[in-house]
Amino acid sequence: MREFTNPPLGSARPVGGLADVVFEHAQDDPLRVAFGRKDEGGQWRDVTASEFRDEVLALAKGLLAHGVRFGDRVAIMSRTRYEWTLFDFALWTIGAQVVPIYPTSSAEQVFWTLHDAEVTAAMVEHEDHAMTVATVIDRLPQLRKLWQLDVGAVQELYEAGATIEDDVVHRHRQAVTPDSIATIIYTSGTTGRPKGCVISHGNFMFEADTVLERWEPIFHTKRGDEAITLLFLPLAHVFGRMVEVAGVRGRVKLGHQPQLSAAALLPDLAAFRPTFFLAVPYIFEKVFNAARRKAEKEGRAGPFEKAVDVAVRYADAVESKAWGIGPGPSASLRMQHQLFDKLVYSKIRGAMGGRVRHAMSGGSAMDRRLGLFFAGAGVQIYEGYGLTESTAAATANPPDRTRYGTVGQPIPGTTVHIADDGEIWLRGDNVFQGYLNNQKATDATLQDGWLATGDLGSLDEDGFLTITGRKKEILVTSGGKSVSPGQLEERVRDHPLVAQCIVVGNDRPYIAALLTLDAEAVEHWLEMRGKPRLSPAELVRDPDLETEVRRAVVAANTLVSQAESIRTFRILAHQFTEEHGLLTPSLKLKRKAVERAYAKEVEALYQAHEGGDVS
Repeated sequence: MREFTNPPLGSARPVGGLADVVFEHAQDDPLRVAFGRKDEGGQWRDVTASEFRDEVLALAKGLLAHGVRFGDRVAIMSRTRYEWTLFDFALWTIGAQVVPIYPTSSAEQVFWTLHDAEVTAAMVEHEDHAMTVATVIDRLPQLRKLWQLDVGAVQELYEAGATIEDDVVHRHRQAVTPDSIATIIYTSGTTGRPKGCVISHGNFMFEADTVLERWEPIFHTKRGDEAITLLFLPLAHVFGRMVEVAGVRGRVKLGHQPQLSAAALLPDLAAFRPTFFLAVPYIFEKVFNAARRKAEKEGRAGPFEKAVDVAVRYADAVESKAWGIGPGPSASLRMQHQLFDKLVYSKIRGAMGGRVRHAMSGGSAMDRRLGLFFAGAGVQIYEGYGLTESTAAATANPPDRTRYGTVGQPIPGTTVHIADDGEIWLRGDNVFQGYLNNQKATDATLQDGWLATGDLGSLDEDGFLTITGRKKEILVTSGGKSVSPGQLEERVRDHPLVAQCIVVGNDRPYIAALLTLDAEAVEHWLEMRGKPRLSPAELVRDPDLETEVRRAVVAANTLVSQAESIRTFRILAHQFTEEHGLLTPSLKLKRKAVERAYAKEVEALYQAHEGGDVS
């Protein structure tokens, strides 16, 4: 199939702006709990719809008092926290445009964003961010205001706007239309300078309202209960931003968590007890690997692996029955599943707060087997696909018919087309308005209403999309063989010891790979085998570890032909990091930067590969 259109749901076209619902919800149900917010003692406290409305209004007044006007661009540089959402909706209330900046951005990245977007004011989280801005402020004559959250910026703005009348704010709000610009989100930039994606209020409203109407049933543990989610995705990323907007519009109780590490996230999931959440595959991998390591430490590795196998087979049988190609789980499989639900699966759900039965995943591809495992363990994950340019999800697996290993069908009101060269094109009201100050890139990406994504994929007979690679990442060996590295890399990363994998081989005689290790998994692996702790340099030379990692590479090679297979690999002592310019803020590999940084190691793969040859 080359094209599939999912008809719109028939909802009324959006009117007004994103902030209107804050005031409407407060009037309709002022005492409804809209947010959970951590106090200084680490306890979750409720924020009602009317309290949030009052805070948004007070902050909007303060912004006006400090000279922020309709159409001005204001930057936010912070981790995911309640105040970001407060600033978003206060700025949208007065028609300002929000420019998010990743909190880990370098001084030059901050400069480029503030300069290109002509930002006039900025809010940063703490002193380190303020110092980063300070190092480039002499090159930013248009930047007039800088507020810092942890030194009382919100209270300062409340006080500044105390004398401004409510009507002044509402006149600004009523001037906002769906075509008004809501935000300029800069792409992560795996190559070249980041580009500013211009996203309108209407783009966000279409995206959020479509997801809410089609997927709302999965937001609850059971029919009729309160919908609660914990937002831990970066709000500088379009996925996190869509969750924020949909949460507020959909009357979902929303909490914020600023740290993605398992040590910080798991306690808050247990305390906040969401009914669903949205995440990237990395989070689900962490939950699964933590459960596996715990079982191994307790001497239950065998039963755990059996539980995994039962969960996968059970979910696979349920999927087959849903598509009319199988009878469903056998009586014996149902009994085993019921036993392991008490012994294993309930504990995994407990680690996520105990109430989660559904989740959505995006940002990168999820392994089919991992999705099946979680479904068998009682947490259905709906995988989707989208870009900043499509205001997050353009496709997603529907609630009633999931097809694991795919990123689902186009969301209602959206069309997916596969071009002659395999590129995915998108059309819908979630497609952005273009790139700021870059008409050449806009013209190359938006063609007759179609968004050319740069990703490669295929549609099955039911309109389910499978991502097969990215056009710019296709490797061509010196023998002329084209290889898409993504599938190989993902399969190698399935091994718990492997943190990252990058496949190389452009203009080379064969395919090779550089791998990095997961520190937690390696520490556990050493402990379980009674080995002493090793330095990073010693680890990469450990023959037992190399043999273990080789299994991951051999498994990946079963997916492709011999000409496409990884012939040799090298384990690196340190992971690729954003701080060293090797990852984007959304954790995607900057391939050219990695190959430059490890040019000697790559060259060595082709000079001699004794001890690393997989063939």
